[in-house]
Amino acid sequence: MSVPRTVLLTGAAGGVGTLMRELLPPYGYELRLLDVAPVPGEPDAIVADLADRAALREAVRGVDAIVHLAGISLEADFDRIMAANIAGTHHLYEAAREEGVGRVVFASSNHAVGFTRRPREGEPLVPVGTPHRPDTFYGLSKCFGEDLAQLYWDLHGVETVSVRIGSCFPEPTSVRMLSMWLSPADCARLLHAALTAPDVAHTVVYGSSANTRSWWDLASARALGFEPRDDSEAYAEKLVADKGLPPEGSADDLYLGGHFTVDPPRWPH
Repeated sequence: MSVPRTVLLTGAAGGVGTLMRELLPPYGYELRLLDVAPVPGEPDAIVADLADRAALREAVRGVDAIVHLAGISLEADFDRIMAANIAGTHHLYEAAREEGVGRVVFASSNHAVGFTRRPREGEPLVPVGTPHRPDTFYGLSKCFGEDLAQLYWDLHGVETVSVRIGSCFPEPTSVRMLSMWLSPADCARLLHAALTAPDVAHTVVYGSSANTRSWWDLASARALGFEPRDDSEAYAEKLVADKGLPPEGSADDLYLGGHFTVDPPRWPH
């Protein structure tokens, strides 16, 4: 697949969206920005809610692909998750179908499989085919998004790469994050691969860097052409010294979702 010229970036004012606004254009993309809030320094950005179907359709019209980062990114009451992450994602896919957009990159999450036990040393890495085990209503909404993407491929031929993002920050901030850190540069590399790989149908990938302590099998991401270059191990010594290893038997020790399984941070943070 050739590089799409124009890409709609939803959630452009959010944490990952802010990083990608700078890191994706060097790959040759012209970004059309959308967020429910004004995007700092971007007066031409579209300010619209995912509930506004007319605005969404207008935003989608004429783009070559969509990177869908918008929505609630932490736990919240089900009604709020339903409106933003479930109904909102459906509205976006309907707009894509109506306007003939053939490729979506959907920001899924590690929390779609958050109650999966993390592998121990010497055990196989967790494959993308592991069953959904959401740890929150937020994680549940990402399971829905993945299944919706599959449906829109099977029914309508809209291709999607669903990226189960770990933690995309300039550097890891917790010991758990050492296993699922996705550096901003690697995030841009992964999104570029997801936008340009041919014949993806609906493909699920884990989104993390080449971390020494990784829990995930990145084979499906590498099959798209993604080659991560960063490793959280450079931060490990200081993080472990400052915070200590998770207590044995704690949520952070047992599950991919860590503390989200018992005490998830709430939206807004």
